[in-house]
Amino acid sequence: MSIPDLPNIKPELLDMPTLAKLAPVGELDHPPRILMLYGSLRERSFSRFLVYEAARILEHFGAEVKIFDPMDLPMAGSVPETHPKVVELRELSLWSEGQVWCSPERHGAITAVMKNQIDWIPLEQGALRPSQGRTLAVMQVCGGSQSFNVVNTLRLLGRWMRMFTIPNQSSVPMAYKEFDEEGRMRPSAYYERVVDVMEELFKMTLLLRGRSAYLTDRYSERNERAAKAIDRQLQKI
Repeated sequence: MSIPDLPNIKPELLDMPTLAKLAPVGELDHPPRILMLYGSLRERSFSRFLVYEAARILEHFGAEVKIFDPMDLPMAGSVPETHPKVVELRELSLWSEGQVWCSPERHGAITAVMKNQIDWIPLEQGALRPSQGRTLAVMQVCGGSQSFNVVNTLRLLGRWMRMFTIPNQSSVPMAYKEFDEEGRMRPSAYYERVVDVMEELFKMTLLLRGRSAYLTDRYSERNERAAKAIDRQLQKI
């Protein structure tokens, strides 16, 4: 095979992927860390019920789960980033290795409560990226017939936030029929799908943690960093 001609690439910045480079690095003895977000403030919130049901499954697998309460989180941009609820959400996102996003469908889309949480998580926070490289599972609850508008939107947002969104997903139609008075999900094919989704998320989180930094290291960003380093050196001259 002939050697490819790549005149537009800087060879010193082009990584050559190998299996050896995919070996996990870092401290990985702790349980997988999963952050869960839900998109409703109602007292009887089916998205919250679904998140708690999913959390029980993840905890059974051995995950450490934290659920963010969106109550009292101000609208994005309305308060400084030092607001306690904003700080809490961003610290939880940095802490997490995987996330679960669950929203009701309202007017064919995700709720403002759900979008507001995502909007408060920046792509960059100093030298850190609170969402990049984390696994993500998406779920929705519907008041009527089954829809996939919300999970499709959440997938788009997850991709924008540079997260590894797993293939499986959960959409629960007529959610008021699927939960009892205590907020526990009744046995059904929809419940089994939730188990499937959490099982897949847990497996993918185990697979990717310790490797996500390498998997998200990009040629274009290495090139950008190199250019900035040259600029800094020139400014010192």
